[in-house]
Amino acid sequence: MARLLAVPEAVRGIDWLRSALQVAVELELSTIPPYLCGWWSITDRSSQAARLIRRIIDDEMYHLGVVCNLLVAVGGQPRIRAAAATYPTPLPGGVREGVTVYLSGLTKSLVQMMMAIEAPEEPLALNDSAAHTVGDFYGAMQEGFRTVAPQLSADGQLNARIGSDDLRPVETLLDVERSIDIIREQGEGTSSSPADSFTDDHPAHYYAFGEIYHGRQLRQTAQGWTFTGAPVPFPDARPMARVPVGGWSRPAAPVQQLLDRFDNTYTTVLASLDAAWADGGPRALGAAIHAMRALEEPAVRLMETEIPGTRSTYGPQFHPLS
Repeated sequence: MARLLAVPEAVRGIDWLRSALQVAVELELSTIPPYLCGWWSITDRSSQAARLIRRIIDDEMYHLGVVCNLLVAVGGQPRIRAAAATYPTPLPGGVREGVTVYLSGLTKSLVQMMMAIEAPEEPLALNDSAAHTVGDFYGAMQEGFRTVAPQLSADGQLNARIGSDDLRPVETLLDVERSIDIIREQGEGTSSSPADSFTDDHPAHYYAFGEIYHGRQLRQTAQGWTFTGAPVPFPDARPMARVPVGGWSRPAAPVQQLLDRFDNTYTTVLASLDAAWADGGPRALGAAIHAMRALEEPAVRLMETEIPGTRSTYGPQFHPLS
């Protein structure tokens, strides 16, 4: 990201746009596994915290679809399987230096990490001489589209209902503006305040995670915006430990079988997403959604399997097969 943003605006062409959009694919994809682990670990899915996290997961999936459509629109090809992170990991593109993204069950520490990923207005130090936010990056892509004014093709783009959003082909520069504005507005490191009007009347992701962390809804008071509203109880969660570097060490055979089953299914999700934006169309996207739903059962079984000698449990590693 630092390298891309260092390119003078006057010479940012179609290749720059394609490279930037592939970084955006990697960035959006990297957030989904940790958010899924937090959500899967919650024992009461009807709890307010569970509903908040599930909405954010849907948003991230929608954002991934948007950037894939944008990349296809300018003649690129999303590389989704190749973009899959190995956890723990820094965020792709040098974003939010110092933040390590890891997989675990829902804890206050995990919520702090989620807030760090989504934090608005905070500079993301990319090198010694410049600081950029994720919002800056999306803004730079918006400006790149305005400058290059590329011919946009709807061929290969997808239509889908994802959460509360409709993924639609991007056919005009106005569509580009709208799509990127939605990503920034929903909380991808934006500089927007809680007072901004959101299309779905939900706060940005940072503030939603803040409600879980602080245990209170965000409210405007005489002192400004504070987490002093109605209670948001921290939910009971399965005690999934942090997945260590390299994954779980020498697990018992039944655990290894669950890990292999999960990783096989995750590989299918990624391969199907690649196929969906490579002429596979709605059928391949449907296969990806079907496989993604199948991830939950082995994930929860792992989260209910105690690691010997501890009070913690296993969890999915999200290791795609090579």
